[in-house]
Amino acid sequence: MRVGVVGLGAVGTRAARQLASSDDVDEVVAVDTRATRIREVVASLGDRAVGALDPELHGLDVAAVVLAGPAGSHTELAARHLAAGRHVVSVSDHVGDVQALLGLDAAARAAERTVVVGAGFAPGLSCLLARHASDRLDVVEEVHVAKVGTGGPECAREHHRALAARALDWRDGEWVERRGGSGRELCWFPDPVGARDCYRAALPDALLLVPWFPGVQRVTARVGATRRDRLTARLPMLRPPHPEGTIGAIRVELRGKRRDASEVVVLGAMDRPAVAAGATAAVAAMWVATGRWARPGATSLAGVPEPVDLLSELARRGVRAAIFEGVTPTQG
Repeated sequence: MRVGVVGLGAVGTRAARQLASSDDVDEVVAVDTRATRIREVVASLGDRAVGALDPELHGLDVAAVVLAGPAGSHTELAARHLAAGRHVVSVSDHVGDVQALLGLDAAARAAERTVVVGAGFAPGLSCLLARHASDRLDVVEEVHVAKVGTGGPECAREHHRALAARALDWRDGEWVERRGGSGRELCWFPDPVGARDCYRAALPDALLLVPWFPGVQRVTARVGATRRDRLTARLPMLRPPHPEGTIGAIRVELRGKRRDASEVVVLGAMDRPAVAAGATAAVAAMWVATGRWARPGATSLAGVPEPVDLLSELARRGVRAAIFEGVTPTQG
């Protein structure tokens, strides 16, 4: 089986490495606009990797494609790969990308292929954790996601833009826009990240979660930020982002009912965001390409039928989740 990876930044390179080390994958096609970057990545992956400059992979028999290029550019390319009969996995966390990719549902169903949308760290692993946590509840009433940290430079730029844009929450059956950078909340993440101030931002998590939790009353997402992040969000970035972010974390909180009693379930994960995102995207690509996740259409990882199996595979690759024990304060 051959799998393509388009975009060899921090996340795409990690995804290509995970794919190249998998028994299910015979060859990884590494694609980027930079020939030097292609040569570097292919050399590091060994005999199972080849390079290409063509993002559409014309003439190649490719089962699935991971789109890891800059945010805002995934939809048209995804549609072309669908038309070529390929499964598509996108790691974009850009609201516009996510909305448009979900709009490819009819085309994906007609092609009997799967488009996995938002298959990174958050969204991505966070959606998978929400799906898993929901098995502990009889009724899910609220889902609240928070994240800290960024992957590569493009992820950092998107984080910067998101803080200045309008946030999208789901409340009582309606979409509600909120001001980016508002709604300060102290969120606790797995150690060593600990407690961080988190704020509303233009995050696509609610778009990816609401369809999979019928009757859910509230779905929100927040991102960790400093006072300087909030003050400078509407300005150009003052300095170039680092090649890769440091340790990050996600927290997923579900509120609902179990045996008619109110209950809260909180799951989290801590890792370098690019590493966790690359592994999540790679495993998702292998699952749809091999038929382990045989659901045509456009979906998020909240739609995976067996979340424990996918989480177990990620744990085998070093990406592990944790459950929070104790009392959780009321969501504001």
